[in-house]
Amino acid sequence: MKNESLIIPVKTRTSLKKSDTKKLRKGNLVPAIVYGPGQTNQAISLDIRLAEKFSQKTYKNKIFTFESKDKKLNGLKVIKKDMTVHLLNRRPLHLDFFSLDMTRAIRVHVEIRFEGKPKGVREEGGIFSATLRSVEIECLPADIPAFLTVDINHLALNENLHVSDLKVPENIKLITKTERTLCTVSETKEEATDTQETQESSDTAPDTATSTPSKEEKAK
Repeated sequence: MKNESLIIPVKTRTSLKKSDTKKLRKGNLVPAIVYGPGQTNQAISLDIRLAEKFSQKTYKNKIFTFESKDKKLNGLKVIKKDMTVHLLNRRPLHLDFFSLDMTRAIRVHVEIRFEGKPKGVREEGGIFSATLRSVEIECLPADIPAFLTVDINHLALNENLHVSDLKVPENIKLITKTERTLCTVSETKEEATDTQETQESSDTAPDTATSTPSKEEKAK
């Protein structure tokens, strides 16, 4: 599925003074910057409603096409790289956009979705734990997937999956090390504690077959 772009209207910012930035925010606009290969860093702004909408997880790695009166910005394809939000109300305070060359590969982090319920959980009472929630990939901008999936139904107790177990299209290159663990199914905490206590008891118990008799025993 192709990563189709969305139109996003932006305006050029000519002043970077704090006082002007405050006025911008009071006018329901969010300051932003766009940068990238062959692109001079350009200060811009966009409507806060769009900033809030496109800051949602659904729009991660989504390609946007700028619509602007500035000819250098109009038609520019970008991807959101970073966003600063207010600590209390979580409203966007600033956004970073990266300009794209649609013919050149880009590296991004993509979400991993685990499908199914592990056998080790269903039948053996284990606990499923996800070690990685995303992986870094490299591909052309239009080929960036919304997410990658991995089937975990067959995963038994004390088994795990690695990045190498991900099935990715030929046009996508995995950058995250393939030996890294994606997820695992382990014993419950209670079971793990019982096993440890049993082991400790076994380790501390005397081995009657090999123990050395005491002086009292020798005297007898």
